[in-house]
Amino acid sequence: MDSSLHEVWQAAAGSPFFPSINKGSQFWVGFFLLLLGISFTGIFALNRSLINVPALGVPASLAVAFGVVYMFCAVGVYLDQNKKKRPVNTQTQPIFRAVATSTRPLYQLLRCISFAPRAHVQITEDGIRFASDHARVMQGVAFLDKALFSSYAVHLPNREDEESPELPNFQISLSSILEVLQIFGAVDVATRAQKADQDPYRSNLRNYRPDAFSNQTLGISGTCTLLYGEEGDPFKITIEEAGVKTTAALTTYLPETPEDIPFDRNDLTFKIIMQARSLLDVLAEIAPTAPTKLMLTVTKNAPYLSVGALGGFGSSTIDFARGKDLLETFSIQERWSQCYKFDFVKSSTEAMRIASKVSLRGDGQGVLSLQFMVDVEGGKRSFLDFRFVPFIQQDEDMEEDADDE
Repeated sequence: MDSSLHEVWQAAAGSPFFPSINKGSQFWVGFFLLLLGISFTGIFALNRSLINVPALGVPASLAVAFGVVYMFCAVGVYLDQNKKKRPVNTQTQPIFRAVATSTRPLYQLLRCISFAPRAHVQITEDGIRFASDHARVMQGVAFLDKALFSSYAVHLPNREDEESPELPNFQISLSSILEVLQIFGAVDVATRAQKADQDPYRSNLRNYRPDAFSNQTLGISGTCTLLYGEEGDPFKITIEEAGVKTTAALTTYLPETPEDIPFDRNDLTFKIIMQARSLLDVLAEIAPTAPTKLMLTVTKNAPYLSVGALGGFGSSTIDFARGKDLLETFSIQERWSQCYKFDFVKSSTEAMRIASKVSLRGDGQGVLSLQFMVDVEGGKRSFLDFRFVPFIQQDEDMEEDADDE
């Protein structure tokens, strides 16, 4: 029985079926039959009699039935032809894919800007930009250069109406990314985090050095893969370590694309480069007074750099002498003095802890820029940029005038 079916199948393959009505004409035949059936139905509805049943009713029913069948066939042929014309891309490339052999630099840099619940992400061909914003008065930017990854690929979608493709950007939960990155070497990260929590102003000398039992020392290899398929897809992080693979799909949100806090580099009032731990020690000294405001004053004469704090328990001021040991670079155009909220500046202490140097810059509008240089594994360097908007000095002057009166 099986052999006979096989013979029938081979015989059918040799004589294909050709419909009596060509595929290209089935639509018009079906349309004509439907039109004829509807016309006969209307005439029969106006002249209902026993004689008109075989004369109009039955032909109308047959015309509508065959017309519907041919219309279904015509629509099926149309969809099949469009499917054949549509290019099938079986190897769709994701917009972004990067592989890192260590998550330590990624975790260190992103933790420095974790003062906001969400971060704005922009993927470029040179790296990934994470930006956090707080009430448009404080902004932190962490740029993950492509040199931090062993493999980095960006495939921007082509758009016909634009000359250059738009860079992918979205918002993502920053705390979720940090939680996922801690899976890679979770024991080492937890140990370092515990040390940092015990002393929030701990310097960067030994905080991130691997100990004798860290994964780096023990030689436990692993990879971290970042993947963004297409616009609207989740941001996937796949971590593989010691034969265990973990994949987390993080929800992406529509980008709000807030503008950066304006900082005029062409109108710099001063620029100072110093050791980051020196600025960290200053905040540690004035923190016990519970300050609410932090005043930064830069002058051409001594004291060249003065950091003052004002709070409920009093005020304190720390002056810096001009010398290579403290101020490696000192450039000033005119006297500059601004006041900032202490809690905002305190949010950058994590960057002060892991950075080697910091560049303090102020423009004519009073915006303060703290740019940190962070030395990462493999002799590479990354940068963190914080910007702060000052208090309005006019309000302070009015308060002082009121006190004098």
